[in-house]
Amino acid sequence: MKIGERIRNLRESSNLTQEELADRAGLTKGFISQIERDLTSISLDSLFQILKAMDENISDFFRETSVEKIVYQAKDRVPIEKEGIENFELLIPGSTNRRLEPIIVTLQRGQATPKERPHEGEEFGYVLWGRVNLRFGREVLKLKKGECFYFSAEKEHWLQNTSSQSALVLWISSPPYF
Repeated sequence: MKIGERIRNLRESSNLTQEELADRAGLTKGFISQIERDLTSISLDSLFQILKAMDENISDFFRETSVEKIVYQAKDRVPIEKEGIENFELLIPGSTNRRLEPIIVTLQRGQATPKERPHEGEEFGYVLWGRVNLRFGREVLKLKKGECFYFSAEKEHWLQNTSSQSALVLWISSPPYF
């Protein structure tokens, strides 16, 4: 953690100038400037004065804030080996530790995903292109581009491509299961 940078960010979010912060904390503007640029070290007493001037708690100041990643690129995807499928990818790395687990699956002509046993949770899928059959228990449901499925996963289920072209499906499981 860069203390000077953290102090500057707090000062700016409080809409204070360096001079205003210095006056409130009983320090000089030059000292505040040097701290913010990490040109000098700061004593605990001075840090307490600065934090008190901005009504900031010392424990909150040192608490690391983790930045949640929001945007994921194709290079972030994690391939998963599934028997007979060349493209089965987790779209969000670490999604097994989240509530949703999105994958993208490409099925070539005649390919099928492995049979998933009944489990707790729900699943959603959207056919991005091509045609697939959703096997859900004893039912065979036909889906084409632009159609989607949503079910409680209490029956055995899998996807199968019986068409002559490849198919691409966005598939989301909650809780993570893949």
